[in-house]
Amino acid sequence: MRYALIMAGGSGTRLWPMSRESTPKQLLPFIGGKNLVQISAHRLEGLVPAANRTICASHQHEGLIRQSLPELGANQFLGEPCGRDTLNAVGFSAAIIAKQDPDAVIAVFTADHIIEPIDKFLKIVDSGFRVAEEHPATLVTFGIAPTHAATGYGYLALGQPLDAHSRVVEQFKEKPDKATAQIYFSAGPGKYLWNSGMFVWRAKTLLDCIERFCPVNSAGIAKIAAVWGTPRQAAVLAEVYPTLPKISVDFAVMEPASRDTVVKVAAIPMPLSWLDVGSWPSFAETCVHDDSGNAVAAKVLQLKTTNTLVASSDPSHLIVTVGCKDLIVIHTPEATLICSADQAEMVKEVQKQVTEKFGKPYV
Repeated sequence: MRYALIMAGGSGTRLWPMSRESTPKQLLPFIGGKNLVQISAHRLEGLVPAANRTICASHQHEGLIRQSLPELGANQFLGEPCGRDTLNAVGFSAAIIAKQDPDAVIAVFTADHIIEPIDKFLKIVDSGFRVAEEHPATLVTFGIAPTHAATGYGYLALGQPLDAHSRVVEQFKEKPDKATAQIYFSAGPGKYLWNSGMFVWRAKTLLDCIERFCPVNSAGIAKIAAVWGTPRQAAVLAEVYPTLPKISVDFAVMEPASRDTVVKVAAIPMPLSWLDVGSWPSFAETCVHDDSGNAVAAKVLQLKTTNTLVASSDPSHLIVTVGCKDLIVIHTPEATLICSADQAEMVKEVQKQVTEKFGKPYV
């Protein structure tokens, strides 16, 4: 049977000060009044039944997620005691889903994407399900055509067609350095794709890969799954999960699988409007823009201001800019960020230093 897993455990540090530990970016209603978890779940209508969708996120956010998705069943939320990166999130989730359905085929999504048009997206993911169903020893990923030599994405080197929908991935290179990314980008259309972070695989195939490539993680996940649904569930999860080696599924499974002889990695191009809402510049792309290139998500008055993002968590708070250019201005009741647009990647470091110097009230 087909299932969907939405990973919603990110901390969103590059969207500080609006994204906080208590309410990270995926739970902020800042995309047309909806949060990213809602958008991700509702995008799956017609593809996977609501009863077959699982959210994996921090246990502390279960209440907020259930408020956002009241249709979520009792067993459809999997709470992580702490973040241990994506390998453990997808492995833990696959093990629990496989316990109830050993033949489960799971599509994996992350709760920070804006994708359009949705009807085309659904058709492409449906083709991914079919590839995984017809080729059981295949891990399917979806690729986005690169628009620049980005170092923040994994790259898929495309080989021969596997079938009418997909091509074999000859190499999966996660987050290359700038020089390597430039080589990939310069290779031209059709040779490399960005890895979108969305996958389809049989639960058993993924779990077998984790056992082969990451036996310590596999043993811990198996220990958790063995007691799931028993009175020991919570205690074993709290004891074992924090000890699992922290690593991404890209480094741990996708890279070695692309070189493997037992399993294949296959890529399906996804020629859609795809936005990873992971920074203030990417958030700005979701906002209304005025004639001067300003992105607005607040009550504002802007004079002689160009190419500036202004956002606020308080709809009644007025922000006025005069003579500003290429800035990011983010207001919350506790903290305000003013940043040159070309320094947006520094926000993650800012959040770290704020944590060290000012503590919990500001993060």
